[in-house]
Amino acid sequence: MKKHGTLFLNAYTNSPICCPSRAAMWSGLFTHLTESWNNFKGLESNYTTWMDLMQKHGYHTQKYGKVDYISGHHSLSNRVEAWTRDVDFLLQQEGRPMVNLTGNKMYVRVMEEDWQNTDKAVYWIRKEATNFTRPFVLYLGLNLPHPYPSPSAGENFGSSTFKTSPYWLEKVMYEAIKIPKWIPLSDMHPIDYYSSYTKNCTGHFTKKEIRDIRAFYYAMCAETDAMLGEIILALKDTGLLKRTIIIFTADHGELAMEHQQFYKMSMYEGSSHVPLLVMGPNIKAQHRVSNVVSLVDIYPTMLDIAGIPLPHNLSGYSLMPLLSEKADETLSRSPHPTWVLSEFHGCNVNSSTYMLRTDKWKYIAYSNDHSIPPQLFDLFADPDELTNVATTYREVAHSLEKKLRSIIDYPKVSASVHEYNKKQFINWKQSVGQNYSNIIANLRWHQDWLKDPKKYERAIDKWLK
Repeated sequence: MKKHGTLFLNAYTNSPICCPSRAAMWSGLFTHLTESWNNFKGLESNYTTWMDLMQKHGYHTQKYGKVDYISGHHSLSNRVEAWTRDVDFLLQQEGRPMVNLTGNKMYVRVMEEDWQNTDKAVYWIRKEATNFTRPFVLYLGLNLPHPYPSPSAGENFGSSTFKTSPYWLEKVMYEAIKIPKWIPLSDMHPIDYYSSYTKNCTGHFTKKEIRDIRAFYYAMCAETDAMLGEIILALKDTGLLKRTIIIFTADHGELAMEHQQFYKMSMYEGSSHVPLLVMGPNIKAQHRVSNVVSLVDIYPTMLDIAGIPLPHNLSGYSLMPLLSEKADETLSRSPHPTWVLSEFHGCNVNSSTYMLRTDKWKYIAYSNDHSIPPQLFDLFADPDELTNVATTYREVAHSLEKKLRSIIDYPKVSASVHEYNKKQFINWKQSVGQNYSNIIANLRWHQDWLKDPKKYERAIDKWLK
């Protein structure tokens, strides 16, 4: 796609976890405005999305695959871990990240569910979209390259397995894979240590283990690319490609053992940075945009493409002025700000987290019941984000802190999340009765919990009081 369209070099999620990130993309609003606090708390089912507005204005609309922006989904473990992140205990919540090579060199369709949804989308293009007299919008949501469920049975045991087949692994240049630098555990920022520990990443990993995890992740990305290729091929074969705009993006990244972590839930680049490519008629070809943008910009961009007036309350801005060959004809006249905001309130992080990204600076602030130092990274000089320069460049940190507070009253938001977590846990605890500890003992952190359940019950009781 990047040969035929526009690539955004600095695109970010507004919350580095599935449901809240997708809620931002489908609503055009920052996470704190929709109160999409964790994977269980997203948008209400009747929320008006950009696709709803396009349908109202005459578009044929169709969704296939993973949508995941509505409240009420994901595992019990994911919910309880998010609700209890303020409790004074430290429990490993994940299986140790691992790889799984399956099948042979002829095994192509590893993630069968995604391929089936891709097949449905391709069939819809070939058999239905070709007959439309009105424009259409098609959404295809894939699980890949998300890690697969752990070997343990049951939905509450996380997804820490990077799985692929020799067919895809052979497409990865194994020896070219970079081994990320790690700082000692004792020197980690306290939030990073909590995340690494709860993700079961504080143990010893050999260089081969780390390189394998990264190689398998890249192989999973290659399989994802092949699915996108099937969509483009169907559009080309039907003659629709020359009059169809394609947007490719993701809800979050994957750390793949950077900063001694996997998964997302972090403001480091591997987690918060997302791909964003756009191609189609009147879209600049072989064009790269260095401006910072984020997923809330998808909502106004989709409406701008369709010629639908933009609501005034959106957090995002249309990207059409940055990528269109006819930028003067777009509905959006407001320039995109020189910053993006991302925030996180879910599991595996024991504080609400707020990231402000500008030109070369990334500022990360934390807010909970304790005083947690902020982080500041110079992404030009330190792209691996290994050196926190918040105390070296105090004026920059102060300026970005002031800017952040002008965008969001983050101590107030954090207090709201804290109260929400406590209320949700109390409601759940009362719904299951005195048996709650036995239920908790069978969630992702079961191995640690069972070592001293009374100790952890007392910590919860103290938190609730």
